[in-house]
Amino acid sequence: MNKRAVFHLVATVTLVIGFSMGGCAALSWFWGDPEWARRSLLTSSALTSFFAAGLLFLTRGDINLSRRDGFGIVTFGWLFAAVFGALPYILSGVIPDPVSAIFETMSGFTTTGASVLPDGNFQTLESIPRGIMFWRALTHWFGGMGVLVLCVAILPFLGVGGMQIYRAEMPGPSKDRLTPRITTTAKLLWGVYALLTLAEILLLKFVGGMCWFDAVCHTFATMATGGFSTRTASVGAFDSGVIDCIIMFFMFAAGVNFSLHYYALTGKPGRYWKDPEFRAYFIFWLITGLILTFNIWGSVYSRFLDALRAAFFQGTSILTTTGFITADFDLWPQPSRILLVLMMFVGGCAGSTGGGIKVVRIFIMWKKVIKELRQFMRPRAVLRVKLGGKAVDDDAVSHIVAFFTIFVLVFVLASFLMTFYTPDLETAATSVVATLGNIGPGLSAVGATQNFAAIPAPGQSLLILCMLLGRLELYTVLIVFLPGFWKK
Repeated sequence: MNKRAVFHLVATVTLVIGFSMGGCAALSWFWGDPEWARRSLLTSSALTSFFAAGLLFLTRGDINLSRRDGFGIVTFGWLFAAVFGALPYILSGVIPDPVSAIFETMSGFTTTGASVLPDGNFQTLESIPRGIMFWRALTHWFGGMGVLVLCVAILPFLGVGGMQIYRAEMPGPSKDRLTPRITTTAKLLWGVYALLTLAEILLLKFVGGMCWFDAVCHTFATMATGGFSTRTASVGAFDSGVIDCIIMFFMFAAGVNFSLHYYALTGKPGRYWKDPEFRAYFIFWLITGLILTFNIWGSVYSRFLDALRAAFFQGTSILTTTGFITADFDLWPQPSRILLVLMMFVGGCAGSTGGGIKVVRIFIMWKKVIKELRQFMRPRAVLRVKLGGKAVDDDAVSHIVAFFTIFVLVFVLASFLMTFYTPDLETAATSVVATLGNIGPGLSAVGATQNFAAIPAPGQSLLILCMLLGRLELYTVLIVFLPGFWKK
């Protein structure tokens, strides 16, 4: 690994984080936050920027990145972002414990939405200064499309090795390139992301009736499929069918491959239904939403429309790994709770901001199973796994099978370890899938109305690793532990 080039670019990312904290400090002053809140953000910005500038100076020189360097930049870039991003929480006293503060920040950047707030001196989210809450929401928005992909888009000198970074950070088994130049592709994807963000902010403000602060923070969390809210009761605090529908629409959109949004905006909306992954995603969303509706209708909600609204909102929130809450689904019947856990594993589409295994991988795994059953009946037949009428490369299928196997192994091992730090198996298993899939809420002690504050520091540290593994899709992080990664 080219350590000098890797940490030079890690320093660049850290500098972006530092400047962003400075912007939040300015907004904190504008909103009239207490002096200690403004000072914590300003100090965090100064410390982070000073460190980043020093590291930039020490690692200056030509940049020439290999594929391995791209993995190193992304892994260490996200770790540095989480550590320095935790400073406002620590210095302000909102989250005085360093491990919990890093947990909150990693949850933000990885768009997990699992939180240790409210806790301690702040019993409600509404009592936390706006500047701190805005920084919390901003970590979501940066992490949704990827802070490193943003750097590729805005920093010309990253164009040479941009593909290595893009390949390591963007989710999904395939990395769509909208143009031959990766810098242009990154700009287009961030442009679509920003345009949808603006659209949701305006709708929540002028149609939903939210204030600007709530509209912006909830939009950042929606488009990143993160789930951090400014309200202790999450989206349920607004008790508005209009707001639920607006957020649900954009959650669904955030779970779609952003390349399809780009094609739709350029006059090719038919690309949505032509895409086999989108069709599977839509059909799965519709069927699971209806199953949830009829399961909670009568048992939890007496009115069909109330059941429909709750089921599709929570189903969309869990499937897209957003994690917003309008109902305590931990009290729903067992079939609904089990279905929601299964949806946590699936996640959104490749190329979306959603987490989980991804619909395309599940779809290809299903095709692989069918192919093996047919092959068992006809041993001499030449059969291929097909997606959208086209044969999928055998190497790609093997890669997906390996990814699925590693995902399950990590889930099982982490769930076992979490049993030492949680009160029951249900909490242990769902806390892992909620963080590994970047969802947020789980069941039982980490359910819809609970948070992760009660989990001790060793357990939170394990879940921090799960969040990073889930966001960077296992391989990018795991190969750092291989001895060969560090050899020249």
